[in-house]
Amino acid sequence: MYSKPIQNLIKAFSRLPSVGHRTAERFVFYLLKSGKKDVAELTIALKELIENIKSCEVCWDFADASPCNFCSDTRRDHKVICVVSQPQDKETIEKTKEFLGVYHILRGTLKSDDENIAKFLKINELMARLQKNVVDEVILALNPDISGETTMMYLERQIKKLKPEIRVTRLARGLPMGSDLQYADEITLSSALKNRTSNK
Repeated sequence: MYSKPIQNLIKAFSRLPSVGHRTAERFVFYLLKSGKKDVAELTIALKELIENIKSCEVCWDFADASPCNFCSDTRRDHKVICVVSQPQDKETIEKTKEFLGVYHILRGTLKSDDENIAKFLKINELMARLQKNVVDEVILALNPDISGETTMMYLERQIKKLKPEIRVTRLARGLPMGSDLQYADEITLSSALKNRTSNK
């Protein structure tokens, strides 16, 4: 059996997404074999992350300031909000250089159309943002899978109930059902943004 510090670190790594026990073991022994320099760099990076990164109180992205660079940028169109599931999706859309509005990060999607589950996402914060600000369009840019579709349908209902005048659109079907936004190529995503659709 491994010593307690090794076991504790294996357990900590195992909590990361897609990291099983064996992968966690490899991480730990890589660090042990690589020497104190790599471990020290990792420790410093984690310490800086904890001390300097916070939630933007406008869009709920992770940033080193609140509001973040996007929300405080007056050159962007604050009347158009693109709703994404994760911060990584925002970065993927930014690479297309097609979208000039602002973002809202949900930090997940609904597994079912349940208001109790919805409370764990940043949906109430989105609704408060729409209530407080003048918004012309909300683009629902979630993965075209079952949970993404469930979330988009729920959001569309809530937005129309709150402010019927807001245009609610989705990315065009250049993205196949079941695909992941982060792995879409820039040309497909750019086309989906340009040809976004509305149910009405």
